[in-house]
Amino acid sequence: MSGNEFRFFLSCDINLPVTFRIERLEGNLPPNKSPNSEIDSTTEERKAELYVECALYIDGTPFGLPTRTRLESTGPPYCWNEFITLSTKYRDLTVHSQLALTVWDVSCGKDEGLIGGATILLFNGKKQLKTGKQKLRLWPGKEADGSFPTTTPGKVPQHECGELERLEKLANKYERGQIQRVDWLDRLTFKAMDKIKERESSKNGSSHLYVVVDFCSFEHRVVFQESGANFLLPSPITSTNEFVTVWDPEVGKINPSEHKQLKLARSLTRGIIDRDLKPSNNERKSIQRILKYPPTRTLNGDERQLLWKFRFSLMTEKRALTKFLRCVEWSDIQEAKQALELMGRWQMIDVCDALELLSPVFESEEVRAYAVSVLERADDEELLCYLLQLVQALRFERSDKSRLSHFLVERALRNIEFASFLRWYVAVELYDPTYAKRFYCTYEILEENMMKLAGGVSGDEDGFKLWQSLVRQTELTAQLCSIMRDVKNVRGNTQKKIEKLRQLLSGLLSELTYFEEPIRSPLAPNVLITGIVPSESSIFKSALHPLRLTFRSENGGSCKIIFKKGDDIRQDQLVVQMVSLMDRLLKLENLDLHLTPYKVLATGQDEGMLEFIPSRSLAQIILEQRSIISYLQKFHPDEHGPFGITATCLETFIKSCAGYSVITYILGIGDRHLDNLLLSEDGRLFHVDFGFILGRDPKPFPPPMKLCKEMVVAMGGQESQYYTRFKSYCCEAYNILRKSSNLILNLFHLMAGSNIPDIASDPEKGILKLQEKFRLDLDDEASIHFFQDLINESVSALFPQMVETIHRWAQYWR
Repeated sequence: MSGNEFRFFLSCDINLPVTFRIERLEGNLPPNKSPNSEIDSTTEERKAELYVECALYIDGTPFGLPTRTRLESTGPPYCWNEFITLSTKYRDLTVHSQLALTVWDVSCGKDEGLIGGATILLFNGKKQLKTGKQKLRLWPGKEADGSFPTTTPGKVPQHECGELERLEKLANKYERGQIQRVDWLDRLTFKAMDKIKERESSKNGSSHLYVVVDFCSFEHRVVFQESGANFLLPSPITSTNEFVTVWDPEVGKINPSEHKQLKLARSLTRGIIDRDLKPSNNERKSIQRILKYPPTRTLNGDERQLLWKFRFSLMTEKRALTKFLRCVEWSDIQEAKQALELMGRWQMIDVCDALELLSPVFESEEVRAYAVSVLERADDEELLCYLLQLVQALRFERSDKSRLSHFLVERALRNIEFASFLRWYVAVELYDPTYAKRFYCTYEILEENMMKLAGGVSGDEDGFKLWQSLVRQTELTAQLCSIMRDVKNVRGNTQKKIEKLRQLLSGLLSELTYFEEPIRSPLAPNVLITGIVPSESSIFKSALHPLRLTFRSENGGSCKIIFKKGDDIRQDQLVVQMVSLMDRLLKLENLDLHLTPYKVLATGQDEGMLEFIPSRSLAQIILEQRSIISYLQKFHPDEHGPFGITATCLETFIKSCAGYSVITYILGIGDRHLDNLLLSEDGRLFHVDFGFILGRDPKPFPPPMKLCKEMVVAMGGQESQYYTRFKSYCCEAYNILRKSSNLILNLFHLMAGSNIPDIASDPEKGILKLQEKFRLDLDDEASIHFFQDLINESVSALFPQMVETIHRWAQYWR
C-alpha cells in the first residue's frame, strides 16, 4: 500500500457485535476500613471485590442492557482480562456512541460500593472507530455518565498529560502495527519505558485510578457511515465557518466537452492515422503496467484512451485484448463495430482470458461468442475444472439459448462424465426463481440432444440408455432422502439409528442392496455402482445425522460416500473445486503437495454427496495418541527414520501441511479447529467443512494462516530442518499460484451471481479480498519474504513468548 493510500471499512458494513476486553485496574484503591473499625482497632482492612459495569449510550440515551464482568478479588492489581460482547452491532452505532464504565465494590455497603466511573466515545474526532488499548481515568465516587457531552470523560485532560501518557499512546500505535517493528530496538525501548513508568509512579504516588480497555482491531481503519443510501439534500449557506454539504446535481454526469473530445479521438477517420502509431518508451511502460492489472481492476479515462490510441500495435499482444475490450464504448454503434473487427484479427487469447470475457462486465453477444470459440480449443479435462463457473456464466448471457449453452451441451454429448456433472449443476440452479427458465432451457437442450444419440458413443449404449442412467442418479438421491427422514424419526441414540438404517436396507428397501441395473455414481460418473452394503453403512453422530454408505462397484471394488440432507454444501463444492484446480496448477509446475481434493456434489439446495476418505481428526488423534507423530508411528514405523517414522510418510505430511496452509490463506478459509483438520494413515493432512470463506470467520482475531501448534510440533519445532522445508514448500506453492491469479479471480467473478452465502452477500468485496491475498504488487522474491514473515507471525502466535495480539491468535485454536 502506498504511503498516501488510505484503506478503510465503513461502520455500516460491519455486521458484527461490538466487542472489547476489560483488562485491569491501575492505581491504588483509597483506604477503607470496615464499619466496626472505630470500635475495634484490631479489625483488618477489608478485601475489595470489584466488578466493572459496562453500558452503551447512543446519542446520550442508554442502548441495550448493561453488562457486567466477573468479580475480581485477587488484587491488587485487579485484572479481569474479560471479553465483553454487546448485543449491539457496529453498523447500529452513531458517531456519538459512548461506552460508560463504572467500577463497583461489593465487599461493602451500597453507598460505599461505588469506586468510580469513566466514559469514552467509540469514534474519534476524525469519525474513525477507536481501536487498541485505551487507559481511562476514573472519576472517584461518580457513576459513569452517558449523556452527551458526558460529565465523566475518561480521557486525561491535555494539560495534565505527561511523559507517561505520551509513551502509552506510542505503545498503543505499536501494537496496532502503525509503528515499524525492529526487534533489538523494541526490547531496549520497552525496558526504558518500564523504568520511566516506575519513576513516574513513585513521583505521583498513584493518586488516580485508571481502567484499561482493549477495543477490537480490524484489518483496516473503520470510518463512520450511516446505513442506507447516502443522498444529501441541499443545506442552506450559513455565515459561520462550519463546513456545509451542498448537493450538486451534476455529480456523476458526463462532461459534454470531454465526451465530444472522446468521440473525435475515436472517430473512424482517426483509424487511418492510429494504424501506424507506435507508443513511446514511457507510453510502452504505462501499457505494460496496465496489462498487469488484475481482471477486477477498473481502468480510468486516461488508461482507456491510451489503449484505444495504440490498439493496432497491441494486436500481437494477446493479453491486451480483454483490457482493450474494456475500453470500448459499446453504446456507440460505429465504435463497437470497429472493436469487433479488430477482435477478429487479434492474436488468439488463452482460455483464462476467455473466462474473463464471460463475466457480467461484457454484455456484447459477439464478445461472449468469441470467448466460447476460444474455449472450444480446451480439452474436456481442463473444461471440467471450470464447468461449475461456466454453468453460472449462463446467468450473464443475453438469451436462454446462447452460444455458451449449446457449446456445453455439445461437449456433454461426447463425454458422459461431462454430461453427468452438467446435468447436476444445471438441475441445482432450477430452484433459483430468477433464472429457473434459463437453466431449464439448457436442461431441455441436453435431454433432447442426448436422447437422439445413436448407439456406440459410450460403449454400446444409445442416447436413451445414457440419459436414463443419469436420471436414475436423481431417483437414488430421492430414496436416500426418504431413508434419512425415517432414520431421523427414530428416538434414541445414534446406535439405534444405525440399526434402523441397516434394517431398512435389508428389508423394505432391499432393492437398494442390489440395483436392477448399475447406476453411474454421481461423484464419479465413469464408475458403475450396483448396490449398497448394509453391514458397512452407518450414520455420523451429528445434528443432521449424515449417512455413510458403502456402494459395490461393477468391477468388484467398493466406494464410500457421505450423503447429507439439511445442509447447503454448494460452498464446500466450490472450495474443493478450487483445491482440485490449485492441485492441478501445482502439478503442472512439478510440485506435488499430496493434496486431497475429495469429490463433493450438491444434488439440491440442501442436500448433496461427499466422497468419504478414511482418516481421523486431529482432535481425535491428540486425545487418543497424544501427538501426530505417535499416530503416524503406528502405521509407518521406522527406527532409523526421522522421529521414528518413514521419511516418505513425514515428507507427505509436510507437503500436505504446506499445500493446505497456502490454499486456506488465499481462499480466506475460516472456522478452523482440530475437528475439521483430518489426517489419513499415509500422512496426508487435509481440511473439511468450509462454511466460512473469503475472510469470514465466526471466531474473533483469526490468525492470517491456519497453522496449528500440533502441526509444527510434528515437524520437529521451529528450529528443525523439516520445518524449514515446510516453509520452502509454502513459498514455492504461493509463487506458483500467484502466476495463475487471473484464472482464480476470473472463476470467482463468474460465481458473482450464485447463491453461495459468502459470495452472494457482497461479491465485489469478496473478490477484492481474494485479490489482496495474492499481493500482486510484489515480485517473486519480495513475495517469498512476505510469505515467510506471514508464516513466522502465525507460528509465533501459537507459542506463549509473544505479546497480546499474538495471544489472541493462540486462543483461536483452543
